[in-house]
Parts: sequence; C-alpha cells; structure tokens
Amino acid sequence: MADPLLRMEGIEKSFGAIRALRGVSLALDRGEALALVGDNAAGKSTLMKILSGAVFPDAGRIYLEGKPVVFRDPPDARRLGIEMVYQDLSLCDSVDVGKNLFLGREPIHRIAGIPVLDEAVLYRRTEEMLASLDIQVGSVRLPVRFLSGGQREAVAIARAVSFQPRLLILDEPTAALAVKEVEKVLALVQRLKAQGVAIVFISHRLQDIFRVCDRVMVMFEGEQVAERPIAETTLEEVIRLIVRAA
Repeated sequence: MADPLLRMEGIEKSFGAIRALRGVSLALDRGEALALVGDNAAGKSTLMKILSGAVFPDAGRIYLEGKPVVFRDPPDARRLGIEMVYQDLSLCDSVDVGKNLFLGREPIHRIAGIPVLDEAVLYRRTEEMLASLDIQVGSVRLPVRFLSGGQREAVAIARAVSFQPRLLILDEPTAALAVKEVEKVLALVQRLKAQGVAIVFISHRLQDIFRVCDRVMVMFEGEQVAERPIAETTLEEVIRLIVRAA
C-alpha cells in the first residue's frame, strides 16, 4: 500500500507554560481534503503553522510520501510543495492583482543590461493562472483593495497555487464572505482537489466542510478528540463532538 502524501505523528508544542499541542497525529492523501475544527485555542492554527514551517515543533515527526522531513522555515516547506493561505491573506492592497500574484518573483528582462520588470509577461501569466482556476477579477491590473472579499481570497489562493503545491492549507477561507462568494471559493477548492492537491481546511463554518472535505478532525486544547469520514457523520454529530470536548 502506498504511503499517504502527508503523515504527522506525535506533534507537540508549548509556548511557555501553555501546551498548545499534545501529541497530535494526522494523515492526508493526494486530492483529499481534511477539515480541522474546534473551539478557539484548540491548536488548529499552531499545528498548521508547524506543517508550513512557520513554527518549529518541540517533538514529533513529519513524513512526506513516507520520507521524514524537517521544516526550519516556510521556504523549506514551500520547496517540498506545502503552502498556507492565512486568514489575513497577506495581500498588498495598493498593488494590483498581477503584481500580488508574482510578488517577490516578478519576471524581468534586460534593457541595455539593466533589469526591468516585464509587465507583459507578468500580466499574461496572471491571466493564464486565473483562467486555469476559473477566477474572475475583472482586470489583472486592478489594485487588490477594489476586489470583493471572495475575489481577494481567490487571489490569495491563486498566489499559493502558483508555487505548484502538493498540499494547500486554508485558514478560514470562507469567513465573513457573502453566500455567492463562499460558493466560488468552495468551487475553487473542489477544482484543486480534482487536480490532486491535498487540502487542509480550517473552518468554523461547519456547513462548508460538508461541501468540500472528505474527513473531519475535531481538536480541543491541543489534542485530537475525534475523527470521522464526512460521509459517515452529520453536522449535528460534529457540533456535539466540539461542544462535548469544550
């Protein structure tokens, strides 16, 4: 039997006297979506920051396709195909869509030996990327501050996808979005799954996880307290698990 894409075993993390994670384990395969749910301070974001290289664990092991890996920082995780889209999105409001998408890795050409931004290539690649994901923003030259919440979320996801991740972590991707915008983000997640991208979906909007996730893991005070296949549980049971844990 083939190894899963990701396996985390016995992950522990403390911040001073606070034990944020207490031996958490999980596995995730290609094209699969795992929902992480639980009350605030359950440890969801800390676990994913460890997976994305932003936080170093105190104990535990991480395996990718059966091989042990160590992430010292986010570039380490990115090199191995792991991207995280944070809830604050980390977009530059005053910069347009194309330049946000390629921020820090802009295509250049040389004029008389001087490197110059190649805007034609940048905007062409941006249009191709957005078209491949069925993301519509009006114009790739539009500053991000003029986009709707759903469009901003889609651009942040597209930026992560442009690094060609094997695993994408989404932290509250549908929080505070209008109904139509939620639908667009969920459709984007489904397209990424169909392309074989593994997804970790952190959310308090439990109705959304039943739309796009294959499994749900409930966390409480740094521990995993339950895990269920989505097809074998209900919204009511997941709520009971969260409330019972709290």
